[in-house]
Amino acid sequence: MPTRKPEIVTFKVDRPLLAALNGVANRSEFIRAAVLSALDSTCPVCKGTGKLTMNQKSHWNAFAADHNVEECGECHELQLVCAHKRRRSPHSRKAR
Repeated sequence: MPTRKPEIVTFKVDRPLLAALNGVANRSEFIRAAVLSALDSTCPVCKGTGKLTMNQKSHWNAFAADHNVEECGECHELQLVCAHKRRRSPHSRKAR
């Protein structure tokens, strides 16, 4: 199977960002890593828009009927908690 060439993506930056990127040894690798990291941390429902469509909101409401948003007692970040399952902390040694 032939391998595909990587696609080239360009984007505009302002002068301060360009100056900051000029100090990076391998800008392409740095930008790829930053984009992948951002995509890995994007909300799986809204895909990073910060807004839900009417249908997504309906699905969220059905999900939220059995789930709560609560603060973690250890790291104080917000987390989703299922009302029907025993909680296991991601901070415990077993979860790592």
